[in-house]
Amino acid sequence: MLESYFEFLDSGEIRIKGTRIGLETVLRDYLQGASPEEIVLRYPTLSLEQVHAAILYYLRNREKVEQYMQDCWRQGEEAWQEQQSAPSEFVRSLRQRLEMYRQRQREQKTALTSVTIR
Repeated sequence: MLESYFEFLDSGEIRIKGTRIGLETVLRDYLQGASPEEIVLRYPTLSLEQVHAAILYYLRNREKVEQYMQDCWRQGEEAWQEQQSAPSEFVRSLRQRLEMYRQRQREQKTALTSVTIR
């Protein structure tokens, strides 16, 4: 049975059985033109058989799986938007350090440019 290759989680996620890799991950790569062999190289915990099972599951359940993939994308986008609008203290700290680093880089570049021009 084809479904035996997958874990259907209570959260609605579909993962390749025995891995943490979601069906949507394999199919995204496949639909972007990656061959099953390339996908196995990208995700070494997957077997070629599992990748072929994911593709076959998609082909047999195209409408249902496309809806699932759209839902995954939407949820990811919503989570990203939420994180952007209310970042954690850690993320705010990282952003502040990154901005300080960029400012130092700009200052160094300006200082270098003025030295070379003289």
